[in-house]
Amino acid sequence: MRTLFIGNSHTYYNDMPAIFKEICSENGIDMQVTMLTKGGMGLDYHAENEQTRFNILFGDYDFVILQHVAHPMGEFEVMQEAADKIMSWVGQTSAIPCYFMTWTEENNEQFQQEMASRYRKLGERHNCLVAPVGEKWWERIHEDPSVDLYFEDRRHASPAGSKLAAHVIFDTLKAKIDDKRNLAK
Repeated sequence: MRTLFIGNSHTYYNDMPAIFKEICSENGIDMQVTMLTKGGMGLDYHAENEQTRFNILFGDYDFVILQHVAHPMGEFEVMQEAADKIMSWVGQTSAIPCYFMTWTEENNEQFQQEMASRYRKLGERHNCLVAPVGEKWWERIHEDPSVDLYFEDRRHASPAGSKLAAHVIFDTLKAKIDDKRNLAK
């Protein structure tokens, strides 16, 4: 199986897609991962990038994970227009799309609800999965504050934060992975 991760530093910090691949392997799933990322860029950047379109249309991916810029998140309309364009490409393939809901900066927890709402709106609009990483992030912090999910800049993920993100994405995709594996039998 093949997964394409599209995003920015929230995706590439600590090589999170490789952690996702490792989790897949631990669960008996051979998963190849590809990353299209650029620091500080959102889906609007990727929607105008020919490499994004080409990879989606011709990369033969099973899953496409989409992550928008988080800090600052910007206007929802920009995110939505870019998502619409990217999803039009995904819709021409058999790939299953999934939005990767990010987390807020450490000192801005109150914005997590708005961030989650935006990703859920896109999930509903495009009838696709949403990996609730940001919500699970804050749940984990409240359950066990001794686990530091943040990198020293208090915006990006520490290794523990990237591992949590990879696990939430895996858990979100697991039923669809199983469906695809059963179809291949």
